[in-house]
Amino acid sequence: MSELELTVSRTIPASRDKVFNAWLSPGMLSKVMRPPGTTSEGARVTNDPVKGGRFSIVMKTPEKEIPHAGTYLEIDPYSRLAFTWESPFSQDDSVVTIDFSEPQPGMTDITLKQVKFRSEEARLGHIEGWTAILGCLAETIA
Repeated sequence: MSELELTVSRTIPASRDKVFNAWLSPGMLSKVMRPPGTTSEGARVTNDPVKGGRFSIVMKTPEKEIPHAGTYLEIDPYSRLAFTWESPFSQDDSVVTIDFSEPQPGMTDITLKQVKFRSEEARLGHIEGWTAILGCLAETIA
């Protein structure tokens, strides 16, 4: 099933540098990495935002912790982030790429792509999760 991929997009009413920097801020990520069923309370994020640096995101549900991790593959300030995505629901070599553009001052378009999932069900779950995360980011950053 490694050919499975997804794309989600969102326009956020904030400058591109502010939106980009939010993806590298552990404090911000701990607030916004909340797919359905998780809470920001008790979420933990650590990162080393350099090419080859690692990050760790521990999402919380009422019953358990869900660990996620990855390695930054590309950090092109204000334009693109790419990183591996290690989660219980994606393949070990899954990659997330996020492109940022500013069609007008104070508005940022985000296009997030992820490749390689264990199943169609996992891909659909990630679409729901990333969509919720982008929504939460838009609410939090505004």
